[in-house]
Amino acid sequence: MLTPATIILEDVDLIGTERQHQTISANALLFELLNQMDGLADDTDLLFVLTTNRPEILEPALAARPGRIDQAIEVPPPDESCRRRLLELYGAGLKTEGVDWDRLVERTTGASGAFIRELLRKAAVFAAEDSNGDELLIEQRHFDESLAELVVAGGTLTHSLLGAHVRSSPA
Repeated sequence: MLTPATIILEDVDLIGTERQHQTISANALLFELLNQMDGLADDTDLLFVLTTNRPEILEPALAARPGRIDQAIEVPPPDESCRRRLLELYGAGLKTEGVDWDRLVERTTGASGAFIRELLRKAAVFAAEDSNGDELLIEQRHFDESLAELVVAGGTLTHSLLGAHVRSSPA
Protein backbone atom coordinates (compact mmCIF):
# COMPACT_ATOMS: atom_id res chain seq x y z
CA MET A 1 0.00 0.00 0.00
CA LEU A 2 2.92 2.38 0.73
CA THR A 3 5.18 1.24 -2.08
CA PRO A 4 7.52 2.17 -3.56
CA ALA A 5 9.53 2.49 -0.36
CA THR A 6 13.02 2.08 1.04
CA ILE A 7 13.42 0.44 4.44
CA ILE A 8 16.75 1.10 6.13
CA LEU A 9 17.84 -1.13 8.98
CA GLU A 10 20.99 0.39 10.41
CA ASP A 11 23.30 -1.87 12.42
CA VAL A 12 21.33 -4.97 11.45
CA ASP A 13 23.96 -7.04 13.30
CA LEU A 14 22.20 -6.05 16.54
CA ILE A 15 19.31 -8.35 15.60
CA GLY A 16 20.84 -10.34 12.78
CA THR A 17 23.70 -12.08 14.55
CA GLU A 18 24.16 -15.80 14.06
CA ARG A 19 21.37 -17.61 15.89
CA GLN A 20 23.60 -19.35 18.42
CA HIS A 21 24.83 -15.92 19.63
CA GLN A 22 21.43 -14.21 19.91
CA THR A 23 19.30 -13.22 22.84
CA ILE A 24 15.68 -14.36 22.75
CA SER A 25 14.35 -10.90 21.85
CA ALA A 26 16.86 -10.46 19.01
CA ASN A 27 15.98 -13.93 17.74
CA ALA A 28 12.29 -12.99 17.58
CA LEU A 29 13.09 -9.78 15.70
CA LEU A 30 15.30 -11.63 13.23
CA PHE A 31 12.60 -14.23 12.54
CA GLU A 32 10.03 -11.48 12.00
CA LEU A 33 12.37 -9.66 9.60
CA LEU A 34 13.01 -12.85 7.64
CA ASN A 35 9.28 -13.68 7.53
CA GLN A 36 8.42 -10.21 6.29
CA MET A 37 11.12 -10.31 3.63
CA ASP A 38 9.96 -13.75 2.47
CA GLY A 39 6.28 -12.78 2.48
CA LEU A 40 6.60 -9.93 0.01
CA ALA A 41 4.93 -10.34 -3.35
CA ASP A 42 7.26 -10.51 -6.35
CA ASP A 43 5.91 -7.22 -7.70
CA THR A 44 6.34 -5.33 -4.41
CA ASP A 45 8.51 -2.28 -4.93
CA LEU A 46 10.52 -2.31 -1.67
CA LEU A 47 14.21 -1.76 -1.22
CA PHE A 48 15.79 -3.02 1.98
CA VAL A 49 19.09 -1.39 2.93
CA LEU A 50 20.83 -3.21 5.77
CA THR A 51 23.97 -1.70 7.30
CA THR A 52 26.55 -3.27 9.56
CA ASN A 53 30.12 -2.78 10.66
CA ARG A 54 30.37 -6.50 11.43
CA PRO A 55 29.27 -8.59 8.43
CA GLU A 56 31.20 -11.63 9.69
CA ILE A 57 28.68 -12.21 12.52
CA LEU A 58 25.49 -11.94 10.46
CA GLU A 59 23.04 -14.82 10.37
CA PRO A 60 23.61 -16.74 7.12
CA ALA A 61 19.82 -17.03 6.64
CA LEU A 62 19.72 -13.33 5.74
CA ALA A 63 21.40 -14.12 2.44
CA ALA A 64 20.49 -17.81 2.10
CA ARG A 65 17.55 -17.29 -0.23
CA PRO A 66 17.55 -15.31 -3.46
CA GLY A 67 15.68 -12.06 -3.08
CA ARG A 68 16.63 -11.39 0.52
CA ILE A 69 20.06 -9.92 0.01
CA ASP A 70 20.81 -9.29 -3.65
CA GLN A 71 23.92 -7.16 -3.32
CA ALA A 72 26.54 -6.41 -0.68
CA ILE A 73 28.53 -3.20 -0.92
CA GLU A 74 31.59 -2.63 1.22
CA VAL A 75 32.34 0.98 2.11
CA PRO A 76 36.02 1.08 3.08
CA PRO A 77 37.59 3.76 5.28
CA PRO A 78 38.31 6.97 3.38
CA ASP A 79 41.51 7.02 1.35
CA GLU A 80 44.05 9.85 1.49
CA SER A 81 42.20 12.04 -0.99
CA CYS A 82 38.88 11.50 0.75
CA ARG A 83 40.36 12.24 4.20
CA ARG A 84 41.73 15.51 2.82
CA ARG A 85 38.30 16.43 1.45
CA LEU A 86 36.64 15.48 4.75
CA LEU A 87 39.06 17.72 6.65
CA GLU A 88 38.18 20.55 4.27
CA LEU A 89 34.45 19.87 4.55
CA TYR A 90 34.30 19.62 8.34
CA GLY A 91 36.83 22.44 8.74
CA ALA A 92 34.95 24.88 6.50
CA GLY A 93 34.56 28.16 8.34
CA LEU A 94 37.21 27.37 10.94
CA LYS A 95 40.23 29.63 11.07
CA THR A 96 43.49 27.67 11.26
CA GLU A 97 47.11 28.64 11.49
CA GLY A 98 50.27 26.58 11.12
CA VAL A 99 48.43 23.31 10.51
CA ASP A 100 50.38 20.66 8.62
CA TRP A 101 47.46 19.24 6.64
CA ASP A 102 49.61 16.62 4.90
CA ARG A 103 50.73 15.28 8.28
CA LEU A 104 47.16 15.28 9.57
CA VAL A 105 45.93 13.39 6.51
CA GLU A 106 48.72 10.85 6.98
CA ARG A 107 48.06 10.47 10.71
CA THR A 108 44.39 9.71 10.10
CA THR A 109 45.06 6.71 7.86
CA GLY A 110 42.36 4.13 8.58
CA ALA A 111 40.05 6.63 10.31
CA SER A 112 36.36 6.88 9.51
CA GLY A 113 34.56 10.03 8.44
CA ALA A 114 32.96 10.21 11.90
CA PHE A 115 36.41 10.15 13.49
CA ILE A 116 37.63 13.00 11.27
CA ARG A 117 34.54 15.08 12.10
CA GLU A 118 35.10 14.50 15.82
CA LEU A 119 38.80 15.34 15.45
CA LEU A 120 37.92 18.76 14.04
CA ARG A 121 35.23 19.33 16.66
CA LYS A 122 37.64 18.53 19.50
CA ALA A 123 40.38 20.71 17.99
CA ALA A 124 37.88 23.60 17.90
CA VAL A 125 36.95 22.96 21.54
CA PHE A 126 40.62 22.97 22.58
CA ALA A 127 41.16 26.20 20.62
CA ALA A 128 38.09 27.77 22.26
CA GLU A 129 39.45 26.88 25.70
CA ASP A 130 42.70 28.66 24.79
CA SER A 131 41.08 31.70 23.18
CA ASN A 132 40.05 33.63 26.34
CA GLY A 133 37.27 35.24 24.31
CA ASP A 134 39.58 36.19 21.45
CA GLU A 135 39.06 35.05 17.88
CA LEU A 136 38.95 31.26 17.57
CA LEU A 137 42.19 30.11 15.98
CA ILE A 138 42.94 26.40 15.61
CA GLU A 139 46.62 25.50 15.58
CA GLN A 140 48.54 22.28 15.03
CA ARG A 141 48.81 21.69 18.79
CA HIS A 142 45.00 21.60 19.04
CA PHE A 143 44.89 18.82 16.46
CA ASP A 144 47.69 17.00 18.28
CA GLU A 145 45.73 17.24 21.55
CA SER A 146 42.60 16.01 19.79
CA LEU A 147 44.37 13.02 18.28
CA ALA A 148 45.91 12.14 21.63
CA GLU A 149 42.55 12.31 23.36
CA LEU A 150 40.69 10.35 20.71
CA VAL A 151 43.29 7.69 20.01
CA VAL A 152 45.16 7.29 23.28
CA ALA A 153 42.83 8.48 26.04
CA GLY A 154 39.61 7.57 24.20
CA GLY A 155 40.03 3.87 24.76
CA THR A 156 38.51 0.93 22.97
CA LEU A 157 34.92 2.22 23.02
CA THR A 158 35.88 5.47 21.30
CA HIS A 159 37.89 3.54 18.73
CA SER A 160 34.93 1.30 18.01
CA LEU A 161 32.31 4.06 17.88
CA LEU A 162 34.30 6.52 15.77
CA GLY A 163 36.30 4.11 13.63
CA ALA A 164 39.66 5.04 15.09
CA HIS A 165 42.31 2.87 13.52
CA VAL A 166 44.93 5.57 13.35
CA ARG A 167 48.45 5.76 14.66
CA SER A 168 48.82 7.78 17.83
CA SER A 169 52.52 8.54 17.39
CA PRO A 170 53.53 11.62 15.41
CA ALA A 171 54.50 11.07 11.81
